[in-house]
Amino acid sequence: MKPKTIVILVLIGFFLIILIQNTQVVTLRLLIWKVGMSQIILVPLTMLIGFILGYIVAKVTSGTHKKKEAE
Repeated sequence: MKPKTIVILVLIGFFLIILIQNTQVVTLRLLIWKVGMSQIILVPLTMLIGFILGYIVAKVTSGTHKKKEAE
């Protein structure tokens, strides 16, 4: 197996262990809203939002970086 594959599998394993151990219900407060949800839903949801925001920021900043190189 390639080292990259092993690292990905280990990270997925850690993520699954974290999800399985955190199943209790938590209350998330956003300004005036209160949302009660299981941590097993909250953790992947926040990771997904983080990946999407990171992807958007990378796309926006990579365009400005290419323009600076062309000048």
